[in-house]
Amino acid sequence: MARLHGRRGRVYMGIASDTAEASPLPFIATWSMNFVTDKQDVTAMEDTNKVYVAGLPDASGEFGGFYDDATAQTYTAATDGQPRKFYLYPDRSTNTKYFFGTVLPDFSVNAGVSAAAAISASWNAASSIVKVG
Repeated sequence: MARLHGRRGRVYMGIASDTAEASPLPFIATWSMNFVTDKQDVTAMEDTNKVYVAGLPDASGEFGGFYDDATAQTYTAATDGQPRKFYLYPDRSTNTKYFFGTVLPDFSVNAGVSAAAAISASWNAASSIVKVG
């Protein structure tokens, strides 16, 4: 098991909802993923502490970077409401270790007089998000 530096990550997103093709998103600078499981309280009288059972897992995340006016797949995915193929490589030099699935993304862009135009996107799973490798 190796420690990783974030600089080699890469995010891919589907170009259209009806194709298996996904391409790398340019100028991405940050990413995060969250995996949580619903927990239901089943504590009964005479239990010595709270007791929970696991419900359904959930996956979501975010990525951000710098705006590229030539690439619109995240904007298109956010505005047409269709799920997109999604791949996240924590280290693109190791192409056998990645996360994949389909996601429903949201998209935001902001800029200022003294700032670069930046994008941010959040996503929720539209299928199982699977870790490979």
